[in-house]
Amino acid sequence: MDLKFGDIQETALIPLAIKASETARPDARINDPKAKEIIDTLGVDVSKYDPFLSHEGVVARTIMYRNQLKALIKKYPDALCINLGCGFDDKFSQVDNGRLQWFDVDLPDQIAVRRKVYSDRERCKMLDGSALDGEWTKQIPKAKKYIIVMEGVLEYFSKEQVKTCLNMLCDSFVHGYLLAELHSPLLEKHGSHHDAVKHTNAKFGWGTKTGREYLELEPRMKFVSETSYNEEMKKYSIRGKLFALLGKNLNNRLAVFRW
Repeated sequence: MDLKFGDIQETALIPLAIKASETARPDARINDPKAKEIIDTLGVDVSKYDPFLSHEGVVARTIMYRNQLKALIKKYPDALCINLGCGFDDKFSQVDNGRLQWFDVDLPDQIAVRRKVYSDRERCKMLDGSALDGEWTKQIPKAKKYIIVMEGVLEYFSKEQVKTCLNMLCDSFVHGYLLAELHSPLLEKHGSHHDAVKHTNAKFGWGTKTGREYLELEPRMKFVSETSYNEEMKKYSIRGKLFALLGKNLNNRLAVFRW
C-alpha cells in the first residue's frame, strides 16, 4: 500500500484512527480491517485523534448508519446507494445484500488517495465528485430509489453550502433518501474545543437544533427521523450515560430525509 501520512486529510484521520483502534480491541463493537490496515501502514502515532468521547461517537455513528442503511436496503433491495464525501469509509461491505449498486464519491484528490487503498468492485465503484456540484451525477445510472449517505460532511458546510447540496440532490435524483450527520449550533460556535477536531485545521459549519431546519432550504424534502448519537453511546459506559444526560442536545445526530 503506497500511502503516506500527508496523503490523508486530518479530518479523515479521526474516524480512521478510531475505527482502527476499536477493531483491534478483543471486544470490538465494529470491525473495519481496512481502517486498521491503513493506520498500520502509516506507522505514525494517531492517538491524539482518538480521545474517549470522539471514539464513542464514531463507534456509535458507525453502528447507527449501518443499522439505518440495512433497514432501508431491506425495504428497497435494488436501491442505488451513494456515499457522498466517502473519505476512506467502506459502508458497502457492511450492508451489501448481493444486489446493491454502490458509488463512493469524493473530491478528485481524495479519490486518488482512496484508489491506493481500495479497488473498484463489481457493484461498488469510485467516482470523482463534489457535494456542491451535480456534474458527477450524470455518470450515475437511473434507479427507482436512491440512498445518499453523508457522514461527517455537512457539518463542515455553511448554511448556503448545505442549501446548494440539498438542491443539487433533489435536482439530480427523482426519488431518494438522505442519511445526514447534523450537529448543534453550540458546536458551530465552540468547535475549537472539540476533543479530536481541535487537532486539525477544520472548522465546523452551520449547526441546527433540529433537522427540520433543512426543510426551509429544500421544500421538496420531507423529514423522516432524527436520532442523537447519545442513544447508542449511553449503552456502553457510565461516561456515555453521563454525557447523554449532561450534553443532551450537544451530540451529533443521524437525520433521515426523503423526497
